[in-house]
Amino acid sequence: MKIAIFSNEGPASKKVADALRAKTNAEKLTIDDAHPDIVITVGGDGTLLMAFHHYQDQLANIRFVGIHTGHLGFYTDWRDYEVDQLIDSLANDNGQSVTYPLLDIGVEYQNGSYEKLLALNESTLKRAMGTMQANVYIKDKLFELFRGDGLCVSTPTGSTAYNKSAGGAVLSSELEAIQMSEIASINNRVFRTLGSPLIISPSEWVRVEPVEKGEMLLTCDTELVSNQEVKAITYRISKQKIAFAQYRHTQFWQRVSESFIGVKPND
Repeated sequence: MKIAIFSNEGPASKKVADALRAKTNAEKLTIDDAHPDIVITVGGDGTLLMAFHHYQDQLANIRFVGIHTGHLGFYTDWRDYEVDQLIDSLANDNGQSVTYPLLDIGVEYQNGSYEKLLALNESTLKRAMGTMQANVYIKDKLFELFRGDGLCVSTPTGSTAYNKSAGGAVLSSELEAIQMSEIASINNRVFRTLGSPLIISPSEWVRVEPVEKGEMLLTCDTELVSNQEVKAITYRISKQKIAFAQYRHTQFWQRVSESFIGVKPND
């Protein structure tokens, strides 16, 4: 088995990464950062997001494992003191995995260029200055004229991040769907939006066309993708998925409960 170790720069993470490299050599597991079978991230959810984008062209052949060296994350199942147990699981791997949906993002710029992006958590769109006005289409049929700070489109696992802060619903990770939530929409006698999150099925897509010209702030997960003039953005569920090695992958609703409510197993 070929393994890549993707760590952040923190001293605690570097220490764990060094221990992993030493123990993988002892178990005759091959370190291959270019074309791995398993990517082990050491840090937190932010580190895993960076690893996802680093290896996104190889998703069909890669499974991820996350070790957290800080607070418990949604994508990190192992603690920094459990390196030996993880190495034992890797040595006895039988290919088991759990997969989560991803978000396809197609961006058309005013200059005629086109860009395709892939998100694990979410994408947001805002104006660089002032409020954003945009026509929102569902399956190419006009749904509403949005006016407000911006829009957030998320995956089921990403629904617990920015989407939740924007008032969106938490979706089960087993759903093949994406969600669009409004960010501080304006609703009065002149402007009117639905005012509720939208759940979009795999056979549907959302197209957002800014009304006013000007620079837009477009994000894909934690990265600012562009502040160019955007003509339109199309969001849909991706045919690709991210896979995690399911040695002891924590159940989604257990993660939600522990992260936001504080309930522990068997409480």
